[in-house]
Amino acid sequence: MKKESKKMPPKLEGIISVSAKGTGYVKIEGYEDDIEIDFHDLNTALHGDTVEVKLHAKKDKRLTGEIVKIISRAKNNFVGVLEEEKNLEVLPLQRGKTSGSKIFFLKPDDTKMYTDILIPEKMLSGAKIGQKVFVKIISWSDPKKAPEGKVLKVLGKPGSNDVEMQAIAIEKGFDSNLASQTENEAKKIKENGIQQKDYQNRRDFRQTLTFTIDPSDAKDFDDAISFRKLSSFNKEEVGGGNPKNHHPALKGTPPPQGGEELYEIGVHIADVSHYVKVGSALDNEARERGTSVYLVDRTIPMLPETLSNDLCSLVPNKDRLTMSAVFVIDKNAKVKSEWFGRTVIHSDKRFTYEEAEKSINKINAPFHLELSILNNLAKKMTKERFASGAISLDQEEVKFVLDGKGTPIKVIKKERGESNKLIEEFMLLANKKVAEVISKGIKKDAGVFVYRVHDLPSKEKTEDLAFFLRSLGYKISLQNGVIPAHEINNILKNLLDENKKDTVHKAVIRSMAKAIYSTKNIGHYGLAFQYYTHFTSPIRRYPDILVHRFLSDYLAGKKIGKERLEEYEKISRISSDQEKRASDAERASIKYKQVEYMSHRIGQTFTGIINGLTDWGIYVEEKETKCEGLIRLRDLADDFYVFNEKKMELVGQKKHKKYRLGDNLKIKVKTVDLERKTIDYGLV
Repeated sequence: MKKESKKMPPKLEGIISVSAKGTGYVKIEGYEDDIEIDFHDLNTALHGDTVEVKLHAKKDKRLTGEIVKIISRAKNNFVGVLEEEKNLEVLPLQRGKTSGSKIFFLKPDDTKMYTDILIPEKMLSGAKIGQKVFVKIISWSDPKKAPEGKVLKVLGKPGSNDVEMQAIAIEKGFDSNLASQTENEAKKIKENGIQQKDYQNRRDFRQTLTFTIDPSDAKDFDDAISFRKLSSFNKEEVGGGNPKNHHPALKGTPPPQGGEELYEIGVHIADVSHYVKVGSALDNEARERGTSVYLVDRTIPMLPETLSNDLCSLVPNKDRLTMSAVFVIDKNAKVKSEWFGRTVIHSDKRFTYEEAEKSINKINAPFHLELSILNNLAKKMTKERFASGAISLDQEEVKFVLDGKGTPIKVIKKERGESNKLIEEFMLLANKKVAEVISKGIKKDAGVFVYRVHDLPSKEKTEDLAFFLRSLGYKISLQNGVIPAHEINNILKNLLDENKKDTVHKAVIRSMAKAIYSTKNIGHYGLAFQYYTHFTSPIRRYPDILVHRFLSDYLAGKKIGKERLEEYEKISRISSDQEKRASDAERASIKYKQVEYMSHRIGQTFTGIINGLTDWGIYVEEKETKCEGLIRLRDLADDFYVFNEKKMELVGQKKHKKYRLGDNLKIKVKTVDLERKTIDYGLV
């Protein structure tokens, strides 16, 4: 912690985190340690709120304080089950019940919400006891009393798949229903379709081999790849014959040496900005949502499906309007020239990742030669990226097979093959090159742009990671307070034990800062890119629509001045926040299905991997389904175990048996709590 002085301010501002037990912790910029807030000193502060803290006189080494002001609420809306109170003494906060009146309250699903919410009878909106409902807090001024709320929406019977998935999404701020005005705008755009005038001033790729590669269950195809081998380097040929379409980067490009093998590779992205105009209902709602949300059993799209799954989607055998980044690349994966602009494509084939994988490996499969060349180029690009300092952040993921009622009947691991990596590399290239060309162009004008940035890990998290890796026996050196990327990659590469590899990988990811959107470019640490943005997914991400608009303005010579910096920084913050909420919703839906899956397997035996150790127990992840649960320390009856934080191990005091991260265990499902989304395992 920074050295304190007598002038240290008595009141500080920060964001509060609240534990499930109701203790708050406020992180203050400039202070290494956070400030602990006792339950009785929260003064209505909730998890995620921006608060003002008054420090208490220091006791021992822990900073403590109390909340004196709520500057802004992180959220006012909660999902839970409606109940009727019959015994006031069991409630965490006094209701203030009046004689003869009924008291209804919401028992929130959110474990960080430490109090129930009082619902006056007139605010029930038709909700019945036992139903899952969506509630808004309408008043809460007295911390000694419960907050008062009203029912905004009745979701239905707890436990049913549709109700639980709706509950997860709506609490994170994503209603599955788009505004009627937004839907109507999209419907009119769809009815008009592509007009003849829309083809004007677009480079025509309809005669160039083009295809998409996406998951088998995808409906919105943002991106397509075009490919052709060049017999010679011809500026007119590369530029599409229209001088207006040439990017300045093509000028003065030296011709290739005789016999040089060159490929023209186009990354074509749905031209959503052509349809979604600034200030329209579509634009306003997309900006507010920020992103599509992908739950286990459904997608909540950012844009109406008439656009996202139809007119904007790059479906095969139909003309589609696109924004493109087109590269001339040599056999060593070096970009010789680049071109950016509006295009029209006609996709020849829609590949699933599995189909593309077969085509890469099977000589007689469709587009084998083209996909093989692209795959070899992608591998060289990957190798160069890691040589430049990129960090391997791949993680194993699972996918659920659901029955007709949405009940998980099978869990399978998502395979990430060469076709996935191929698409990833060319999308990274397009994102990087768009950011580069606009950034370098606007430097002269001191213009504005929206970047995708990734900061260096914090000193605290870096030290935690180094401590963890050393506990596994690795020698770790820090350079300028950071573990060099090549050291992390070497550890992951050389770990033959897959169990420990997955554990180390998760620890590395936890140590990382969160990538965000910003008008201030600090580079992308994880990818080792100086310039980076999001250009390739405008159907599902609002910042990509912005970047398309930036690119169009830049190519047309229009300037976006510093006077709009605040506007775009605000959009960047909203988009970053919404991305996190969407990610939280996705994880919550997966967690719910994992717990539901194990709820039908009480007593069954599995193989687990230790992925966490604490002084209250062992966190174990089931090997195949990734279902995480807790073996409680009190249930380890064969010895008295003590947690050694320095070595990250549990040690039996009599028999000296040790439990370490990455160890395999035979486990059985002991108990499951669907309401709290927890699994308790027992040792076999």
